[in-house]
Amino acid sequence: MEFDIYDIKYCRATGEKDVTFKVLYCGICHSDLHLIRNEFESEYKWASSYPLVPGHEIVGVVTEVGSKVEKFQVGDKVGVGCFVGSCHSCDNCANNLENYCPKMIVTYGSIYYDGTTTYGGYSDIMVADEHFVVSIPDNLPLDVGAPLLCAGITVYSPLRYYGLDKPGMHVGVVGLGGLGHVAVKFAKAMGVKVTVISTSPNKKKEAIEHLGADSFLVSRNQDEMQAATGTLDGIIDTVSVSHPLLPLIGLLKTNGKLVLVGAPEKPPVLPVFPLMMGRKIVGGSAAGGLRETQEMINFAAKHNITADIEVIQIDYVNIAMERLSKADVRYRFVIDIGNTLKSSS
Repeated sequence: MEFDIYDIKYCRATGEKDVTFKVLYCGICHSDLHLIRNEFESEYKWASSYPLVPGHEIVGVVTEVGSKVEKFQVGDKVGVGCFVGSCHSCDNCANNLENYCPKMIVTYGSIYYDGTTTYGGYSDIMVADEHFVVSIPDNLPLDVGAPLLCAGITVYSPLRYYGLDKPGMHVGVVGLGGLGHVAVKFAKAMGVKVTVISTSPNKKKEAIEHLGADSFLVSRNQDEMQAATGTLDGIIDTVSVSHPLLPLIGLLKTNGKLVLVGAPEKPPVLPVFPLMMGRKIVGGSAAGGLRETQEMINFAAKHNITADIEVIQIDYVNIAMERLSKADVRYRFVIDIGNTLKSSS
């Protein structure tokens, strides 16, 4: 299935609590590819609804604010991530975990409060309630900052929540892609020792010399994996395709934690006995709440953490999707919406 450029004339009027902004850049997430192809329906019962306008790594500049907006003004640099609505009344919402609200409204392909379909950032204008809008610090460039609104928070949140952010700890990062490369950067900024685990030996130099990883394991090399048995306090697994978990569990120390943040099209097989014999856990994490997302963006700006990107024009999206399906990107595609969407319409 290809992505076509539609002239969809839906953009709700700016409500009293809404922020309207001109979209300048939008990252391409691997979940965009899954949803475009409707790959989550069979296993996860999450059917895509067409026409679908993807994009949940959205950044731009405010053009209008509602009469009751308190946090933003025209000209501010802002972003919107994975969701644009929640119930505001459940325990998760009360604890700043809107990302786990059972009535969460995702940024695209969902139904908004007014009954309309939500559309994402492969578009020129975005309107969102100010609660779901993140402020982008002036020293964080928009193009390299856009992927942090999904890739960044998706790895930052589990590092914090699962206690894998303590200086001196040893954490593995599985997969050196859009999520994995920023996971390395965040973990190193937290003072953590990092080992990258990958199926690609040719990524070793990049991981260590460019991203600052301390060591590198080729997951298909049984000797390397065996030598590293029981050495990791935790693992952030970012891989979005099906892969075995048993070898990763073997790398964990007693009480180690394997955290899954990638979304394979098929659920993985979970071997129980190796967990029991080391009191190890397998957990998951999905994005983060708004408070934590703002915290992550501020941390990134403070520590100069940005995504490594390839900026593309909107009419290159279909080629980019094919390349993404082959992991042929270093490390995140970002669409230059502001300069290319209008000329391609």
